[in-house]
Amino acid sequence: MSSKTTNILIADSGSTKTDWVRVSEASVREQFQSTGMNPFYQNQDEIIEILKAEVLPNLPEPIDSVYFYGAGCADELSSKPISESLKSVFPDLGHLLVASDMLGAARGLCGHKPGLACILGTGANNALYDGAHITRSIGSLGFWLGDEGSGSYLGKTLLVAYLQGELPEVIQEDFKANFPDINRLSVLDRAYRQPFPNRYFAGFTKFIARHTHHPFIQEMVGEAFASFITKYIRKHPESAHLPVSFTGSIAYYFRDILEKQVDRQGLRIGVIAKAPLQGLVDYHLVG
Repeated sequence: MSSKTTNILIADSGSTKTDWVRVSEASVREQFQSTGMNPFYQNQDEIIEILKAEVLPNLPEPIDSVYFYGAGCADELSSKPISESLKSVFPDLGHLLVASDMLGAARGLCGHKPGLACILGTGANNALYDGAHITRSIGSLGFWLGDEGSGSYLGKTLLVAYLQGELPEVIQEDFKANFPDINRLSVLDRAYRQPFPNRYFAGFTKFIARHTHHPFIQEMVGEAFASFITKYIRKHPESAHLPVSFTGSIAYYFRDILEKQVDRQGLRIGVIAKAPLQGLVDYHLVG
C-alpha cells in the first residue's frame, strides 16, 4: 500500500449484499455490510442512496482510495453507475477502481498466484486467473438461462419440485408448513413480475441447507454443482493442473457436497471461502 494512502475502502458486492472493509495503515479497522449494488438492477440515484444511508455512517474518517468489486461491473460502460455514484459520494478520492466481482473473487482467492476462481452465491461465475488479471471466463447466461450451482438455481429447482409434487413427502410437508402462502400463482408473480427474482429464489437455500442430510437434497445439490463444473470449469483446459477455488455462501455452506463433486471429476480443490474480502485486503496490502 502506498505511503500516501492512509485509508482505503474495499467492497465485494453481489446482488443481495455488499461486504465492506476499511483499512487504515496496515490494519483492518471497520468491516460492515450494506445492500447489494448491481448496476444491472439499480440506477445511479438508487446506488447513491445506499452509499449515503448504509456506507457513509460507517466511515468516521475520509477515504483516500476505493476498490469496488461488484456483480454487473463487467466493463467501464456497465460499471458506470457504480463509478459515478462513488465519485459523487467520495469526491476527493485519490484512486478509484471499479471492477467485476469475478476479478475480486480471483484476487481474494488466489492472491498473486494463477488458478481457477469460481463464485457460487446468489449467482454463479468462473474465471481463469494469471495472478493479477482474468485471462478467460466461460460466460454465465444469468438467472434465467444459466447460473447452474448458484443459490438462485438451487432455489428455483426446489420450488419447481415442490409445485410439481416431486419432493419426498417429509420435505414436501415441511416446506408447506414453513411457506404456507406459496403456490403456483405467487411463485409465477415473483418470477416474472416482481424485481430481483434471483434474490427471491436464492432465499430458499436456507431451507435446502436444513435438509442436506436427505439423499434427495444431496443429489439435487450435487447435480447442480456437477452441472456447473461441466459447463464452466472443465471447459478451461488449465483445470487439469491448476487448483479450483470457490467463494460465496453456497460454496461455503454446501462445501462437503461441492468437494465430492470436484474430486469425482478429477480436479484439485483450492480454497473455499465464504467471502473474498480478507483475501482482497491481503492482495492490496501486498500489491
